[in-house]
Amino acid sequence: MNISGSSLPTMNASESAEILSASLAKKQQQADGKAAIALLQSAAQTMQSMPSPSKPTASLGNNVDVYV
Repeated sequence: MNISGSSLPTMNASESAEILSASLAKKQQQADGKAAIALLQSAAQTMQSMPSPSKPTASLGNNVDVYV
């Protein structure tokens, strides 16, 4: 099988620019996704390492006097 250069399809400048743009957009979306996952994972680790809040034991603020 012989393939000559003239039988191959050629692209004009605008088509190659569109392909390059799509490739760059895909790479940027992948980088954004990885950054978002890393942010979520670090937030989850931070929440797990925090102590749970203690329950209030004082009676201050439990009664509210309302004058009408």
